[in-house]
Amino acid sequence: MNKRDFPKIHFYDQDFVDVYDKTWSWLQDFWFNPETETADLNGLFIYPHSQNPVVDQMESIFSTFFLVYSNKNYAANSNLDFFYKQQEESGAIRWKYSFPSLEAVRPKENPEAVGLPLFSWAEFNLYHKTANKKRIKEIVPHLEKYTQWLDETFKQENGLYAVKHQASTMYNSPRENTYYPVDFNACMAIHALYMAALGDILNDKDINFQYKRMYFSLKTRINKLMWCSDTGFYYDLNKKEEKLPQKTIAGFWPLLAEIPNEDKADALTAHLTNPETFGTDHPFPSLSADHPKFSVHGNGYCGSVLPEFNFMILKGLEKYHKWDLARESAIRHLYYVLEAVFPGGSHTSGDLWQGYLPNKEGKASGSASQEFPKKRYLQSAALSTIAVMIENVIGLTISLPRKTVDWIIPNIEIMGIENLSLKRNLITILSNKSNRGWEIQMESEKLYYFTINILGQKKKTLPIPSGKCSMLIDKL
Repeated sequence: MNKRDFPKIHFYDQDFVDVYDKTWSWLQDFWFNPETETADLNGLFIYPHSQNPVVDQMESIFSTFFLVYSNKNYAANSNLDFFYKQQEESGAIRWKYSFPSLEAVRPKENPEAVGLPLFSWAEFNLYHKTANKKRIKEIVPHLEKYTQWLDETFKQENGLYAVKHQASTMYNSPRENTYYPVDFNACMAIHALYMAALGDILNDKDINFQYKRMYFSLKTRINKLMWCSDTGFYYDLNKKEEKLPQKTIAGFWPLLAEIPNEDKADALTAHLTNPETFGTDHPFPSLSADHPKFSVHGNGYCGSVLPEFNFMILKGLEKYHKWDLARESAIRHLYYVLEAVFPGGSHTSGDLWQGYLPNKEGKASGSASQEFPKKRYLQSAALSTIAVMIENVIGLTISLPRKTVDWIIPNIEIMGIENLSLKRNLITILSNKSNRGWEIQMESEKLYYFTINILGQKKKTLPIPSGKCSMLIDKL
């Protein structure tokens, strides 16, 4: 086995495997060197088909969640390092930089060019896939300086952050009069939550305490001011701290931030299966289906299904151990993605898209000026076809520092992953039915700890030695 090959997945529906493989092969066309303006796998990860190419903060952060599975064929941290390099004296990191000039993009609807503050979330995930503690030590000073700029520029006396809602990229979402966006404030809580975790990794009690205090302060304010118990939802606020009526996908960011208690989380996630709000045929629309501006054609952020927001919701559901809902939603979403890639069963005429229709197969409609929806938009679509495929459909959660692999599945099926590189360790985990019953076959170069969790049936943690081994589910 060549460590530079991509990991292989096994799944009973071959179309899922085919789109996974296609995504890896397409990704090689998305890397460019800004100095030479030529394709270069050691360059930056950029969407190449845009009229005005940019290095985008949100694309860069989300892309790390699938690039970590490339067996080091693609560097997951290249774009993040670029943003830290561009950091200004004030601590500012802007949301987009034009390519190849690398000048900050400052539109009038977002004059400070601020993006959703999610670097610490990405870095925490990178750490658990690479175990590179030295990197954490190097990037934390950048993120502390960034936090200081966010506080000085956007934090208000009430403890919330006031930014233009366009910072979340939802350019035409009906969020008029939004002064305190629920997504940005929840993302500040996510930033604080993972900064505290990074401090813990460094054994730095001061950083850990500082950001935990920041996190709990934000959590209290968001629950107090943005939650509506009558509708079971989190809302944007106007300048008077009044809740605005629109329910957008931004209201689910608090799940990822672990802000709602169990009761609030149950009420919030009930919207994900309610066809009158976010339980559309293709989960999950960017705007509630009961809003007057909801469009069955998608119309940008007025109903389109966006892979990056679906990924956010799935990760939020995991925080509350709603594994069944997460996996069911992931599979439904992927079937709609597959239908656009292989329309009518054709393996030649389709593609991946930036946005999808909420109630039937196909790409969403949008705005030509915003180039929406972008075709073969791997910056977010690969979240679905790679990261969601591995983490939610197959069900694997990996931590290199802990030397653990958790396999969480509702029931045993023919599926698994083969030759996934974990630093200097290649692992294979496959489930198959043999004459002796359901069997899990494993291969590893080094010892790790494997937890299998078949929901409602069995849970067991076992040390997996180097070499080949297998276990029978009935014997657990």
